[in-house]
Amino acid sequence: MSDFMDKAKDFADKHDKQVDQGLEKGGDMADQRTGGRYDEQIDRGVDQAQARTGEGDQVR
Repeated sequence: MSDFMDKAKDFADKHDKQVDQGLEKGGDMADQRTGGRYDEQIDRGVDQAQARTGEGDQVR
């Protein structure tokens, strides 16, 4: 399992912009499906996830 995690971390580091865009799209979809009720919580979660990948947030 740790080999998989190492590969995932390497991918996230090398493709930070794409990972951040994917997280952003996922957050937008979750916001849409919840009718905007959890907008702040979703945005906070996306921001935290983006900060933990590669160089951090590239989208906002």
